[in-house]
Amino acid sequence: MLTVDFSRFPLAPGDRVLDLGCGAGRHAFECYRRGAQVVALDRNGEEIREVAKWFAAMKEAGEAPAGATATAMEGDALALPFPDESFDVVIISEVMEHIPDDKGVLAEMVRVLKPGGRIAITVPRYGPEKVCWTLSDAYHEVEGGHIRIYKADELLAKIREAGLRPYGSHHAHALHSPYWWLKCAFGVDNDKALPVRAYHKLLVWDIMKKPLATRVAEQALNPLIGKSFVAYATKPHLPRAAAGAEADAT
Repeated sequence: MLTVDFSRFPLAPGDRVLDLGCGAGRHAFECYRRGAQVVALDRNGEEIREVAKWFAAMKEAGEAPAGATATAMEGDALALPFPDESFDVVIISEVMEHIPDDKGVLAEMVRVLKPGGRIAITVPRYGPEKVCWTLSDAYHEVEGGHIRIYKADELLAKIREAGLRPYGSHHAHALHSPYWWLKCAFGVDNDKALPVRAYHKLLVWDIMKKPLATRVAEQALNPLIGKSFVAYATKPHLPRAAAGAEADAT
């Protein structure tokens, strides 16, 4: 289940991609299938080991085109182990709401992104997320949990302050918002409640079968209750005069 829409976020074969806070690797896998040179980074060593296994399985199965590469590694989003301007593309999906120093993470992403490069940022949307926080303290008051809820304008302002130029945004996963509302209402650890189990079956069926009815319904509902807010931005090239001055200074 992808949150980034690759029709709005073009990826070319050979692009060097950083999936920052990759989690289980869903976006990293898609980039690998599209022929990118992917680095999937996360602080969770267990998840990284699983992502590495899936990369190896994809290579063995021939799912990635010739020239595509994939690396999974542990790392700190606030101290990325890469030189400046290392990547054509950076993706950070459902991560920034967990990190106290979100401006520091943005600065690191900008540092490793090449001029002209593209970045995709996804976070929980304010309205649906606020409902979850209202229904359940346990939803977010956990170690490593969500520490803030972004409003769209707030996130876009931080993106601009970091030196990036937003060029598009949208909402995603409307059908998932009611599931999380039910989870929060019945207990985030209570998977046995009938409404939670029934709705989970619906989501699994939707993900596996991709029926037209639910695709149309989600597209219509995304602007209203989409669970995620997705923003796309580019890193501008330095003006020639500024670039020359920077070169002289170094």
